[in-house]
Amino acid sequence: MTIIMNNNEDSDDWKSKESNEDLNIPRASINKFMKEVIPDVRVSNETREVILQCCNEFIHIVTRQANSICDEQQKKTLSSEHVLSVFDQFGWSEYKAAAELVENDCKEKKRRQSTKLEHSGIPEEVLLKQQQELINQAKQEQARREQDEWSQIQQLANMQQT
Repeated sequence: MTIIMNNNEDSDDWKSKESNEDLNIPRASINKFMKEVIPDVRVSNETREVILQCCNEFIHIVTRQANSICDEQQKKTLSSEHVLSVFDQFGWSEYKAAAELVENDCKEKKRRQSTKLEHSGIPEEVLLKQQQELINQAKQEQARREQDEWSQIQQLANMQQT
């Protein structure tokens, strides 16, 4: 499938370069990634810029298409299923396979985190009580600091008046 993007300056799809910079992968991240993947190869600045633009455009294309799928399904939350559907639509099975691995890793991490809490042996009510106690202690400490600060300000003001 060929993807043609309208790069017309008047198009609503393309914002000014300044506003688009917030939507791009940081250059340092791409540089770090390239050093990890090909540590013994020098990469010219022009090549780094081309790779950066390709990565950004890839993400923008996938995100826009996934958002379209999400809208078509009248969903309010963009999910990994929408992204995987984009890979199917464009015939990018190798990207889909890699994305599915990442998705499974994320689900496994989430599962481990939830079971860690469940296996702690501490009832939820006790955990909530401990949390509230910690919050109260932090509030008291903050109030004490503010009182000390106020006292110091008052002492300085009194010293300056005499």
